[in-house]
Amino acid sequence: MDPSLNRLMLSIAALAMFALVWGGVRQYRTDRTKGVLMLVCAVVLLGNLLIWTI
Repeated sequence: MDPSLNRLMLSIAALAMFALVWGGVRQYRTDRTKGVLMLVCAVVLLGNLLIWTI
C-alpha cells in the first residue's frame, strides 16, 4: 500500500471520530440511546487511531 494513503486514512478516521462526537452530543439531547452509541463508537475509533499511530 502507498504510504501517503496511510496518512489520508488516519485523517479520514480522525474526522469521522470528531463527527461522531459532535453528532453523539447533539443526539444525546433527544434520543439518549443513539447518542450514547455514537459516543461509544467514537471512543472505539479513537482507540483504533491510537493503535494505528503507534
